[in-house]
Amino acid sequence: MSSPLDLENALRVLDHLQPTRVAGRVTELTGLVMRATAPGARAGELVTIDRSRGGPLRAEVVGFRGEEVVLLPLGDAAGVGPDSVVRPTGRPFSIRCGPSLLGRVLDGIGEPIDGLGEPEGLEPWSVERNSPEPLSRRRVTAPLSLGVRAIDGCLTIGEGQRIGLFAGPGLGKSTLLGQIARSSTAEVNVIGLVGERGREVRDFIESELGPEGLSRSVVVAATSDASPLLRLKSALVATAIAEHFRARGKRVLLLLDSLTRVARAQREVGLAAGEPPARQGFPPSVFALLPRLLERTGQSDRGSITALYAVLTSAQGGDDGDDPIADEVRAILDGHIWLSRELAARNHWPAIDIVRSLSRVMDEIVSPAQRRAAANLREVVAIYERQRELIQLGAYRRGSDADTDWALERIDEAYRFLRQPRDQPEPLETARHKLIQLFGD
Repeated sequence: MSSPLDLENALRVLDHLQPTRVAGRVTELTGLVMRATAPGARAGELVTIDRSRGGPLRAEVVGFRGEEVVLLPLGDAAGVGPDSVVRPTGRPFSIRCGPSLLGRVLDGIGEPIDGLGEPEGLEPWSVERNSPEPLSRRRVTAPLSLGVRAIDGCLTIGEGQRIGLFAGPGLGKSTLLGQIARSSTAEVNVIGLVGERGREVRDFIESELGPEGLSRSVVVAATSDASPLLRLKSALVATAIAEHFRARGKRVLLLLDSLTRVARAQREVGLAAGEPPARQGFPPSVFALLPRLLERTGQSDRGSITALYAVLTSAQGGDDGDDPIADEVRAILDGHIWLSRELAARNHWPAIDIVRSLSRVMDEIVSPAQRRAAANLREVVAIYERQRELIQLGAYRRGSDADTDWALERIDEAYRFLRQPRDQPEPLETARHKLIQLFGD
């Protein structure tokens, strides 16, 4: 008669066994989408597909049509034929994480692409994860210095806050993200480059991030020529890596460039899986993905993820409600920073439109003196910009309006404070002191 110890050992062995899965075959390949027979496969499960060259291809189950599964590949489908065998793996997509990822550059599925070999001491880590329970999140109570005076002084970001960086093309969005990654006081940076040009990945790493920034960063890059599923997964991989470090009590800064390209990748995945287009061509799955992804960051019961998501806007940078992604993101996040084309044209760096930008937690984490000083600076800029055309045309006479006269006296000080050389970071306390000294009561 077997003892309880023998039974326990047998059960432990069974836990580590992989059950045999019945293989199927590819039945159709049209554009980005494959259909296959894969008995027992489940939505979100990974499968491997044999092909004539390049080794097995990984794909994910994204839907079903009758008795067949709909697959989207995590790579190039070249070499796949109607006789290719499809093998369900029985598990979802996962990566390996650990401290040795710092200083490394990964592709969209978490594999190193920097030629430095396999990182050591990594552990399995699921990519699809639930967000922290609402009552398990600590409140945002402490500021996080980003090294950018305009943000630290007038739009103070809290540790664990989530904020959007809204910018049109060519306004210095990537440069600003690189400056923040180099200058912030976060312990770990996780940087997701989704849908970037191949040339810009190396430029960002070497020019914007630099060796000092890279040493405490993990970069996840999926370029614009990657498959839509790979681009989508890269955002999830970056978020999962940030969650890994947060679970170990670290103060993490997640920079994702850009959330718009993540939404576009999900649109391609959704339409390929047969979803109907809804708002301006985006299927419902896009608007289900955004809150699920964004709510995963923030505070937890241990560490924190402060997240900065870049959002692409039109060339004019308008705020007219025509962009459903920008509207949805702005409603979910804890604030927004707008980059202005007019300021960029005047060689104002960083081109932050301080009047349109907002940090929703700033009032809770700064002193009353800083709050008043920031409000005074914002008022000076708002009044001056409202009267800017009249002033430039010489149509405004001093004495006509007391508020405008006050703004004219202070506008140079305001713009001097808001401008900052790219290679000169400034601690939060220094920015706070300057702001109160210039615009305090």
